[in-house]
Amino acid sequence: MSNQEITYIVGACLGVLGLTAFCALVLVPAVTAHRRPLQKVAAAILSLYVLAALVGVGIVVGVLIVLEWPRIF
Repeated sequence: MSNQEITYIVGACLGVLGLTAFCALVLVPAVTAHRRPLQKVAAAILSLYVLAALVGVGIVVGVLIVLEWPRIF
């Protein structure tokens, strides 16, 4: 197994772990806090909006690290 394959496996495992943590810590409490089905759907959609924002911030920070790493070190 090459180093690149190991990197991909670790990245995939961490992605699954992060998605599981998001579902357990954000999505499930948001949905179970409401009684009506429409409110549950709205809470789930807004939770996915929060997930998209978090992914966007992660991408921006990752790009900044990749671009600025040679200048810093």
